[in-house]
Amino acid sequence: MKVLKLLCHPMSGHSHRAELMLSLLDLPLEKITVDLKNGEQKTTQFKKLNFLCQVPVLIDGTVSISDSNAILIYLATKYDESRRWLPEDPEKQALIQRFLSIAAGELVNGPATARAGKLLGKDVNYTGAVEVSIRLFNQLDEYLEKKEWLVGEHTTIADIALYAYIKMAPLGGIGMEMYSNILRWLENVENLNGFVPAPSMQPKPEKQTATS
Repeated sequence: MKVLKLLCHPMSGHSHRAELMLSLLDLPLEKITVDLKNGEQKTTQFKKLNFLCQVPVLIDGTVSISDSNAILIYLATKYDESRRWLPEDPEKQALIQRFLSIAAGELVNGPATARAGKLLGKDVNYTGAVEVSIRLFNQLDEYLEKKEWLVGEHTTIADIALYAYIKMAPLGGIGMEMYSNILRWLENVENLNGFVPAPSMQPKPEKQTATS
């Protein structure tokens, strides 16, 4: 099987979303780190792949797909003959699209933005991001009562789309201890065959100071 290429960055939850899907499907992958700090994503060559200058970008032969949610749909449609990850049932597809919209909306404006402000030092509306996060997590925790997965009886791309930035919420200063249903769901995802964590999901170890 040909090797797929993923242009990505280890600090990007969107990149992890795509990498995780590739791993769960057991697809051969070459990861190529894009130097975001030095503006590699703004070069003419990169813009040909994604005019919005964002990672991740998936390269599959002559095909290039940008946007992590689009990558999930592409992979689930092309490489999952069982259609487990993106069922053909119209109702389930609609529910999955609902969560993809949440991934691109509340998830980005909430925990992803809070993490960007707290961990990466970006100039964001941190208070607003925390408020969005708490509201989303309260709603999601209630929704997951007696549910193992977001849509139906099996994991789908909806779970993959929401996982990374919810997992990293504590790095944005948002405690997760009270959301027992979300924590159970996160563990379900982590127990999937082929699961891969992202380096950015773990806080950096504190520097040790010498003592006499």
